[in-house]
Amino acid sequence: MLHGMPSGNIQKLQHVQNSAARIVLQAPRRSHTKPLLCQLHWLLVQHRITYKLAVLAYQVRTTSTPAYLSPLIRLRDSVRVLRSTTSTRFTEPFASTAFAKRAFRCSAPATWNSLPRTVTDNDSLGTFKSSLKTFLFSLAFN
Repeated sequence: MLHGMPSGNIQKLQHVQNSAARIVLQAPRRSHTKPLLCQLHWLLVQHRITYKLAVLAYQVRTTSTPAYLSPLIRLRDSVRVLRSTTSTRFTEPFASTAFAKRAFRCSAPATWNSLPRTVTDNDSLGTFKSSLKTFLFSLAFN
């Protein structure tokens, strides 16, 4: 999993994506890449990792597929009836080390719970992906 990877390694991947954007758009070597990525509608590497992890969490929540990931995520049980109980949230298990927090069972619930309700409360995978990419795109480029 790339989630929680050190920022130096993320920067190396971002550099590769920036170079690819320059090649695709035939931009000069020294040109700024943020407008190029925005023009191509490409998410930054960090946001792309969040996107993939959130899509996996959505699929596990709605269809329990892939089957090997569904036992790793549990819905949050609420003792009291609150307004927040109408939204679907996952239980975030305790992890004692930073490396353990990178595991799917910890990173997927943390990523899912960090998303706004307007993104997570979608009925189909297509609308979820669309609203998620719009949300992450606005985070990255606004």
